[in-house]
Amino acid sequence: MKSFKLLYCVLFIQLFGSAGIIAQDNSRSGIAVLPLYSNSIDPVYLETAESILRTEIGKLSQMNVISERRINEVLNGDLCIDSECALVTGKELNAAEVLGCKLSELGEKIIVQYFLVDVIFEKEVLIDQVTSTSIEELETVMKRIARSVVDVEPADKNVEVGNILEKETEEPLRRSSRKNIGLSFGYLYPLNGYDESDRSFVVDLHLDYEMEELAAGLLLGIRNGFAINVYTSYLFTKTDFCPYLGGAFGFHWVVHDDIFSDNDKRADGFEFTVNSGVRILHTYNFQIIINLEYNYTINDYEDQSIVFTIGIL
Repeated sequence: MKSFKLLYCVLFIQLFGSAGIIAQDNSRSGIAVLPLYSNSIDPVYLETAESILRTEIGKLSQMNVISERRINEVLNGDLCIDSECALVTGKELNAAEVLGCKLSELGEKIIVQYFLVDVIFEKEVLIDQVTSTSIEELETVMKRIARSVVDVEPADKNVEVGNILEKETEEPLRRSSRKNIGLSFGYLYPLNGYDESDRSFVVDLHLDYEMEELAAGLLLGIRNGFAINVYTSYLFTKTDFCPYLGGAFGFHWVVHDDIFSDNDKRADGFEFTVNSGVRILHTYNFQIIINLEYNYTINDYEDQSIVFTIGIL
């Protein structure tokens, strides 16, 4: 019985001690970005690249980015370019993670090697490299590294619109432009008006341009008549699976059975649209677009409909 009590006491002490260590480790917060190192690249370019990297990590992560001043005070002018030094520096800064980067020139290319150290668990959790074809492309490279660090995954796993590298545009079908043209097909399902007809076939032509978080364009459609509208959509992601939500305003001339009779009803009118859908393969030169929309035409028939289309941009 005494031996069991002694065993319980030992386990309790170990458990309590482990909990204390975990609590102490969890008090660490923030990420430290070590000064970028290179023996061949202009220090001004390094300083600019580091500033972009710190800014992007701050935008993408909820973690606090430890100030350059605090890091420089701890380093005191010493060079820190390996994980062992990063771990020691991270403990002194009370940081949760430490990022180190080294830039090397190889002909006209710049190889950016980086590593991420988890200070709490005292191990390297990420090591990778990205190739820049020019000094100017370092801005895009820093954005890719920032996303890689925040997601803790290799840089080639986080290709997004806006951070595609020049060498990646040379790959088959990889995206190089934000201008799109395409066709989509589907059906119009009447909700009101349309002579209470059944569904009708739809063909749409898209002239589309994408910005950072928005897409805007012109749609020409054969939709139980003829439609033209200007649309804009909010893009929720920059990845290959991109949901969106938007609206449109334009003009719709709707075909009705009695348009050639002697009635005074107008079949044409301005049209309001609310739409939602998804763009698939968003970082490639072609995208599959799946779209669902509600349309209300301001005419004497009060035509209203649901339109579902699938197409390629």
